[in-house]
Amino acid sequence: MLDVIIVGAGPAGMSAALMLGRSRRSVLICDNAQPRNAVSHAMHGFLTRDGMAPTEFRRLGREQLQQYPNIEFRVTTVLDAKREQNLFTVTLSDESVHTARTLLLATGMKDVLPPIEGFQRYYGAGVFSCPYCDGWEVRDQPLAVLGNGPAGEALALQLLQWSRDIVVCTNGPSQIDAREQAFLNHHEIKIYEDPITRLEGTEQQFERIVFANGSVLPRKALFLQTKHLRRLELLDMLNCPMPERYQEPIAPGIYLAGDVYQTRWVSGAVADGAEIGVMINKELQKEDLTRSYRSLKEV
Repeated sequence: MLDVIIVGAGPAGMSAALMLGRSRRSVLICDNAQPRNAVSHAMHGFLTRDGMAPTEFRRLGREQLQQYPNIEFRVTTVLDAKREQNLFTVTLSDESVHTARTLLLATGMKDVLPPIEGFQRYYGAGVFSCPYCDGWEVRDQPLAVLGNGPAGEALALQLLQWSRDIVVCTNGPSQIDAREQAFLNHHEIKIYEDPITRLEGTEQQFERIVFANGSVLPRKALFLQTKHLRRLELLDMLNCPMPERYQEPIAPGIYLAGDVYQTRWVSGAVADGAEIGVMINKELQKEDLTRSYRSLKEV
C-alpha cells in the first residue's frame, strides 16, 4: 500500500512528490502527458528558470525525482478511483490497480478558446492569456485584446505597461460603458466591434486579425482572458463535491494542488505543491502516531 497517489505531474504534482519523497513517503505519480502549457515555447517569471522550455522543465523534474526510490512515475491515465473506508484505489490505463492512504489531484485545468478559426493554431504563438508570462517578448509592439465590457477594458489598460499601441476587439457590439470608453479614449485605445472571422499568420506565428467585413488588422500579438475548465473528473468518480468554501483537504484524504484550484504561474504551482506535500506528510504522521498510541494501549 502506498502513502500517496498523485494524479498529474505538472509543477505542482512534481513539487509535492519531491517533498513527500524526501519525507520517506511512498509515492506514485500518474500523468497522462497532456500538460496545460503544451503550446508554450518558454516559461517566464520563474527565478532561475526564466525562458526555459516547459518540456525541459518537466524533464529535469522527472530526472530529479528518479533519485528517490520511494517515488514511482508512470505515464498513464487514471480510469477509475474508489474510496473504501480510509483508503483510495485507482485503476490505471495499463490495467494496474493501486491503493493509497491519500490522494492528491494536481490535474490542472484546460483553457477554452473562442470557436474562431486560428485561435487554436496560434495559441502560444502570438495569442496569449497572460501579460506577465508573455508581455515582455512583445513590448512596444502593436497588440490586440479580445474582450468586452469591464473585463476587456481592464485587460487593455493592464497591457499599457507593455505597449502604447493597443486595440480592443469586442467581436460584436461593444458592451463597454461610457466611463470605460472614456478611459480607453484617454489612452488612445480604439475599439473594433466587427465580428472576427479568423486569425492569420505564418506557419508558426500569428500576424493579423481578419474581420467579417473583410478588413484586416495587423498585430504582433493578441491577448484574451480564456475560460478555464478544471480537470476534476476524479472527484465525480469519488462522489466528492467541491466544498462551497475551499479547504485542504477538500475531503478526508483528498487534496488539490496547482491550477486545478487557482494557481496561474509555474512558480506559484511549485510553491503550492511543496506546501501541500508538507501538509500531507504531517497528516500522515498524525495517523501513524495515533495508530502507534492505540497499539501501545492495547498491550
